Amino acid sequence: MNDRFMQAAIVQAQRGWDVGGIPIGSVLVHDGEIIGRGHNQRVQRSSPTLHGEMDAIENAGRLPASTYQASTIYTTLSPCSMCAGAILLYGIGRVVVGENTTFMGEEELLRSRGVTVEVIDDPTCKALMQRMIDERPELWFEDIGESVP
Repeated sequence: MNDRFMQAAIVQAQRGWDVGGIPIGSVLVHDGEIIGRGHNQRVQRSSPTLHGEMDAIENAGRLPASTYQASTIYTTLSPCSMCAGAILLYGIGRVVVGENTTFMGEEELLRSRGVTVEVIDDPTCKALMQRMIDERPELWFEDIGESVP
């Protein structure tokens, strides 16, 4: 993988995992520059909503609609319905997904609303998620809003 923006999202995912959280990272890019970085911090901040994409958008700060509309969000995992909703709300027109094998989010919803969705199918993203699912399955099920089987 040589895409520097996806690499930056992977760095964020690894940061989350290194501190006991969920390894999902994201960056928001505008005009070739990262304007927001984030990782899932549900564990670290005891937050039900602080997913990687939400954290990246939050860290980008308050911006004009035109900035969001001209931005791309890179995320290591397919966006869930909450994150897809934020992408739609702010009019982010392009989403680059590291992988959607572990979890298929709302890619079709995004596409149906005119968002360009590109799936890279990155092995590093897959490996991070598989490690978490193997080592901490209860954390994974909590993150996707399901009961542990």
